[in-house]
Amino acid sequence: MAVTAIKANKLRSILTLLGIAVGVFSIIAVMTAMGVLQGAIESGLSELGTNTFQIQKYPQNAFNDHRQRFRNRKDITYEQGMLFADRITGAKNVGLEAWVRSLAVTHKNDKTNPNINIMGETPEGFATNNWNIDQGRAFNAQEVENGKFVCVVGSGVVDKLFPRGTPIGDDIKINNIPFRIIGTIEKKGASLGGDQGNLVAIPITTALDMFGRNRSINIMVQGKDQETYNDLIEQSRAVLRSIRQVHPGAADDFEIFSNDTLIKQFNDVTFMVKIGALGIAMIALIAAGVGIMNIMLVSVTERTKEIGIRKALGATKTNVLTQFLTECVVFSQIGGMIGIIVGSLMGNVVALLMNAPPILPWNNAVTILETPFLKMTALEMNIIAIIFCSFIGIVFGVYPAWKAANLDPIESLRFE
Repeated sequence: MAVTAIKANKLRSILTLLGIAVGVFSIIAVMTAMGVLQGAIESGLSELGTNTFQIQKYPQNAFNDHRQRFRNRKDITYEQGMLFADRITGAKNVGLEAWVRSLAVTHKNDKTNPNINIMGETPEGFATNNWNIDQGRAFNAQEVENGKFVCVVGSGVVDKLFPRGTPIGDDIKINNIPFRIIGTIEKKGASLGGDQGNLVAIPITTALDMFGRNRSINIMVQGKDQETYNDLIEQSRAVLRSIRQVHPGAADDFEIFSNDTLIKQFNDVTFMVKIGALGIAMIALIAAGVGIMNIMLVSVTERTKEIGIRKALGATKTNVLTQFLTECVVFSQIGGMIGIIVGSLMGNVVALLMNAPPILPWNNAVTILETPFLKMTALEMNIIAIIFCSFIGIVFGVYPAWKAANLDPIESLRFE
């Protein structure tokens, strides 16, 4: 009977369902999109190896206006990095890295886009960056010390310049300077829309000689295990403060970040977005509930004679109340299902753009909402959305249903 009543007034029903659908859509779409982004960070954005943290001059996610505050900090020099590597104890690997800039790389008549990251590295940088060698080898300490013109290329460079055959032993040019390819890096997934294979690693001394030493390097430290990880961070902070002669009581003039801090920063940024989406959705659902109540009041008026006939044939107040409450709940649940389906599809557009795994509505393994008090998977979010839609239907359907249940049968039969 509820479905029949919905079909009887198609346009009115569609407009009523639209309010519920928009409210649920706004929640599911935002949460799904954020879940995709978080999944990309936790799987694809893991820039560092296991139990690894990085020390650098600037905060990892500082915008240009925010970076102005840190420009007066002294650069972390290559000499300081080498001294740090000699003094630190308990570390499995200490890698030094100098990010140059994004450039085009050429091979004979072929040329890449100017989006290849040129990275100056020490041999330990391959482990701390979580780079695995696919073909050939990484450069060694002697090649770094002598500033050799050798390189290890990422999968993006291989796909672009060497679609057939092996690049090992061939040459590429960076700034018109030839580099001999001695190895390739295993392919990794995309990270936030970018290809992690778009890189060329060269000895850090070669990079500093070519592009200038007036730049700050990054120090990457890999611990031996999780148990000593936090102690290693504190030891590294103390060692580098001593090397850079930071006065006792003064703030650090460098930043430390890890994969965990990247994920935490992302969650902090998106937390208010999620709260805002929830707030907007609640307002939309309340407005939709008012719309349902209005439509059901009109429906009660239109079906007054029907109600009178049912009561005259023996229907109780409970029967009539249940009938109209059921119609409200069915309205809400159909609208909620539409919102979940469309919201999941729109949220997963982000996954398509980023080449990331989609989050299916019935997925109970991926967390899409995490707060200090609440943690929710995609399936749990969708179940709660349906339950809340039913709650909205009941709350805003009580008055129309009560009004219908209390109609006088004699008066109702006379109604035209």
